[in-house]
Amino acid sequence: MTRAGLAFHRTFHALGHSRNFRLFFEGQAVSVTGTWMQMVATAWLVLRLSGSGVALGIETALAFGPILLLGAWGGSLADRHDKRRLLMIAQASSALLALGLFAIVATDVARLWMVYALASGQGIVTAIEQPTRHSFFAEMVRPGDLMNAISLNSAVMTGTRIVGPALAGAMIAGVGMEWCFLLNAVSFLGVIGALKAMRTEELRPQRAEREGKAIREGLRYVWRTPQLRRPLVLMAALYLFSFNYSVLMPLFAERTFAGDAGTLGTLLSVMGGGSLIGALALAGRGAPSERRLALAAVAVGVVTVLVSFAPTLDTAIVAMVPLGVASIVFMTTANSTLQLSARPAMRGRVMALYGMVFLGSAPIGGPVAGWVGEHLGARTGLALGGAVALATGIVGLWVLARRRGAEAIELERRRSVAGAEPVDEAVPEELSA
Repeated sequence: MTRAGLAFHRTFHALGHSRNFRLFFEGQAVSVTGTWMQMVATAWLVLRLSGSGVALGIETALAFGPILLLGAWGGSLADRHDKRRLLMIAQASSALLALGLFAIVATDVARLWMVYALASGQGIVTAIEQPTRHSFFAEMVRPGDLMNAISLNSAVMTGTRIVGPALAGAMIAGVGMEWCFLLNAVSFLGVIGALKAMRTEELRPQRAEREGKAIREGLRYVWRTPQLRRPLVLMAALYLFSFNYSVLMPLFAERTFAGDAGTLGTLLSVMGGGSLIGALALAGRGAPSERRLALAAVAVGVVTVLVSFAPTLDTAIVAMVPLGVASIVFMTTANSTLQLSARPAMRGRVMALYGMVFLGSAPIGGPVAGWVGEHLGARTGLALGGAVALATGIVGLWVLARRRGAEAIELERRRSVAGAEPVDEAVPEELSA
């Protein structure tokens, strides 16, 4: 096999090894394109109805707030029930909510409270769907293919980000934003069809035993497991303060550069292109590490600050490419680190906590970012978020360096005690990568 052939196989091998994952991959490609279209259309609808950055933050808080209240319960549900069936119910529910948005916009009765109500409904669905979907990967693929499957899923999430926002911007300007909502509703049929077509006998169910204190046990398990606790703390800082692009980018497009929905679509699409590059690059790499996660946080911080100071729209568009690369490297590394470190029976609850940190931080960070963007400007909001990411990444690298130093001291102590006896000098994988 040629070098190019080997690289291709290394990047996409999970698709070749699992028919079920291949079906899910294809269904996601259709569905997530619609989701990105709806995200852009919803942001523009809220701006049209309110003209307020704070309103954008409130909509984000309502869309993701249920994750904080129900996320751990959703993960426990995923651990105990048929994940495939749960996902089909969640996809159908999301389609109905998208049809609701289509109806209120198409009939010209849309009010801000209606958008808020539908966003809250979607948040409840997401609280169940997100941990179920993430933990379902381990049932579709072999353990050796899990990192590749997660990276390829990230490639779908980000690759469709190139197409979805651009289509949304064109449709809003051309035929109206209601069609974005209708197409998103139809797009959920892609995932539902893929789930129904799966060979259930090829899945690897990993359900937990029934227990009365499942959620609390999941929290204790994560806190007592350093390989899970440390990445979650790092993620919490970035997702809370730095990853508020859904709130700040509409303000950045409209007020900083006097743009329209097409401008917003272009910025997000270019960021999606960078994310696709980063996701495909990760798909061919080995196991994740905490060092890679901390370095990615530093990169997110540096590039976000650069975007905030972009003097022209063209400069900002160019800077969105490396921002997309850094962001997806951070998110994919975080996701795969948790999945590979968690026990199978606890994976749903661990991924629920990931979802609570990833999406559940939006109810807190979103309104704050909206207020900053409204009163101090989107540039300031982006710059502050970038500074937090940079500082967090540097602290993470410092902690890892201290751990390495402590382990070196312990190794030297063991040598002095053991004398001539052989001592295992292996460096932990998370520090060597």
